[in-house]
Amino acid sequence: MYIILNITNSLRFFLLSLILAFNQFPEQDASDIVKKADEKMRGKTSQAELVIITSRANWSRKMDVKTWIKGTDYSMILIQSPIKDKGTVFLKRGKEVWNWIPTLERSIKLPPSMMSQSWMGTDFTNDDLVKESSVVNDYIHTLLSDTLIANKPCFKVQMIPKPETAVVWGKIIVCIDKKDYLELHTKFFDEDGSLINIMNAYDIKEMDGRLIPTRIEMIPIDKKNQKTEIIYKKILFDKLIDDNFFTLSKMKKLN
Repeated sequence: MYIILNITNSLRFFLLSLILAFNQFPEQDASDIVKKADEKMRGKTSQAELVIITSRANWSRKMDVKTWIKGTDYSMILIQSPIKDKGTVFLKRGKEVWNWIPTLERSIKLPPSMMSQSWMGTDFTNDDLVKESSVVNDYIHTLLSDTLIANKPCFKVQMIPKPETAVVWGKIIVCIDKKDYLELHTKFFDEDGSLINIMNAYDIKEMDGRLIPTRIEMIPIDKKNQKTEIIYKKILFDKLIDDNFFTLSKMKKLN
């Protein structure tokens, strides 16, 4: 009788320990997971040097690019090569997106309808790179399940556009590493629910004290032997950038 009672008490203690442990680590909110992943790559500010390689069946094209990002409202993208595109700049201020074309000496305001179009002939859209829409603020997030990507336990989160927002994708499913909140695998669907693009992240390295994927590829589903890669050469986080840097006048003077 004593032995049975002792086992029962031990079982109760074990179950109580499980309950306490669960309460200390409650299930995470899907929006919080997406926000942490977004902030991991964005920081308060970031300044990066990138190589973008667009590959097709019979040719490939390389661009050297610099970017400046501040929060979710400001970003600047400068193309440094090839020569014919050198000096081309994209600027985001709030919901406005501008493009400076040095050969025409003209700045163009991009309408929302152009956000779904290819960015500089790559497999990324204008919105993917310039980020007029916000994955944090413009979507409803739902935690679907757990999964494994490259042997890393991940959250699988579904993102559906909020009714009042105009965004490129009808649905996004993203897999985010549970340990470091890295976006490792993403599927992009159109409004009809058809899968359009898959994005994968690789080569996780520490840059400026932060662990990030340093190679990201976008693969269109219906186009054989086609993809675009973004390779991070350098990135600095949380360095001061004044709001006045993100202006039309500054955009025209970058080199």
